[in-house]
Amino acid sequence: MNQKIKDIRNVAIIAHVDHGKTTLVDELLKQSGTFRKNQSVEERVMDSSDLEKERGITILSKNTAIYHNDIKINIVDTPGHADFGGEVERILKMVNAVVLVVDAFEGPMPQTKFVLKKALELDLPVIVCINKIDRPKARPDDVIDEVLDLFIELDANEDQLDCPFIYASAKNGTSSLDSEKEGVNMKPLLDTVLEYTPAPVGDPEGDLQILISTIDYNDYVGRIGVGKIERGTININQDVILVNEQSDKNQKVKISKLFEFEGLKRKEVNKAKVGSIIALTGVEGINIGDTICDINNPEALPFVKISEPTLSMIFSVNDSPFAGREGDFVTSRQLRERLFKELHTDLSLKVEETESADAFKVLGRGELHLSILIETMRREGYEFQVSKPQVLYKKIDGKKQEPMELVTIDVPEEFMGAVIEKLGSRKGKMINMTQSKGGYTRLEFSIPARGLIGYRSELMTDTKGHGILNSVYDGYEPYKGEIPKRSLGSLIATKDGTSVTYGLYNIQDRGSLFIPAGVEVYEGMVVGQSSNGMEIDVNVCKKKQLTSIRKSGSEEALRLVPPIEMSLEECLEFIEDDELLEVTPKSLRIRKRILQKNMRYKSK
Repeated sequence: MNQKIKDIRNVAIIAHVDHGKTTLVDELLKQSGTFRKNQSVEERVMDSSDLEKERGITILSKNTAIYHNDIKINIVDTPGHADFGGEVERILKMVNAVVLVVDAFEGPMPQTKFVLKKALELDLPVIVCINKIDRPKARPDDVIDEVLDLFIELDANEDQLDCPFIYASAKNGTSSLDSEKEGVNMKPLLDTVLEYTPAPVGDPEGDLQILISTIDYNDYVGRIGVGKIERGTININQDVILVNEQSDKNQKVKISKLFEFEGLKRKEVNKAKVGSIIALTGVEGINIGDTICDINNPEALPFVKISEPTLSMIFSVNDSPFAGREGDFVTSRQLRERLFKELHTDLSLKVEETESADAFKVLGRGELHLSILIETMRREGYEFQVSKPQVLYKKIDGKKQEPMELVTIDVPEEFMGAVIEKLGSRKGKMINMTQSKGGYTRLEFSIPARGLIGYRSELMTDTKGHGILNSVYDGYEPYKGEIPKRSLGSLIATKDGTSVTYGLYNIQDRGSLFIPAGVEVYEGMVVGQSSNGMEIDVNVCKKKQLTSIRKSGSEEALRLVPPIEMSLEECLEFIEDDELLEVTPKSLRIRKRILQKNMRYKSK
């Protein structure tokens, strides 16, 4: 018999990147007494990896729980970036309402739309939190109109349109029901969450059913399944059946440990009831989308399909002359183990073996998805090489189709022309243009995914750092034709050695350099870009011939233009099909696949 579980509420926090969602969760944890008064808590405590902290984005969903008025509120913090959209959909299956956080100046953004659409489709009530109301130029009243317009555009029903609005400053730890008055604490927001989030409903006496929505991984206990108990009660050491709607999995397992969330910790429990969000260990081969069932009633729950990959890259063992100097993990076995381990927690990623034992094809949800994996691995001490990203095309009705992205760019008016011209040349089609507040214009484009590779860094240059780009996957469309290749060629080192000022000075009028003096180089390494689009072989190790007679004035200091420092994303865009990017914990080096000059010309 189904009944309401009155002492639990399950809620997800959804928002666009950088609208203050993770900071808001921090504040709720502090004010609900989860941390001791004197406990020092770092900022954005929910973003646990260094990469998440640096880029200011949440990549994997996190679970936490707080108490308010003796009711346990399970909070799930979701990723805001579309490359991690597979995560978002699954998380929403665990909760009964969402808190939509929107920046009081920026208003709704593409990812806001993306996550809100998923929540409305699942018929979840929405609590709107207008955050950063203390920000200069904040315009909460306009933003409310924009949020309601978005609801209407996404076909929200009348109940969903009649949603509560809360005004907050997560940074100051305040919330209020009135846009004119700043509150004193987070109580108004917590009260609203309790009032508008339906209690979970289920049958505590029924046969057990738990849908696994996320997987965590720990080297000591292996996979940790996280999910919500939809029916029944679970105990430790209980025998259960693992089933999956999309495969013929049917395996008997035993629950060895059971955890509930409390603050940021997992608290070990002996049993848990319907409506609870739990974590469990000891289940070999548990996967996202599996249902844990009563042994006498193996009944799978339906599950959200995971987003398909749109880009692929080849990850291979580093075979450059500098191989093994800077990394701790360099062998093909270590690379293989690390890539396959990533599949435990990231379902949008795929890894395939290739004909070579030293190379693996990695398929991901976009440039950001793959570049975050590369950056994470190099920080862990891995050394490897990657190829140029390739778009995954499909044949539909005999026609070649390619993945598309919906792009929104907020840009000051004076840079608008440059953005429109650049995206036009990358096969982008403008579909909307609106004036925003504060001299900004919002441009919306439909563009092939390959047209966006490396564009983010160009946008920063073209708009002097003022452009804001956001994109979301937009399905497959017929192939849009060739996109012009880079107009720059490579400057390629012809000798092994150390770069010297004299050698660099003599070639800097041929293009821009990537390295300063005093850097070790090898034959076939790309040390700069040529401005005429040609590949030019250069000797950066060339020293000046000393003569016995010194001319007056010849010893003047040679001035070098500062080298270009390329980010990982810029390197991935720069490399061509016959080049590789050597990735180590200390360096990013672009190189030719075939290092010897004479062998390269023969192969051509």
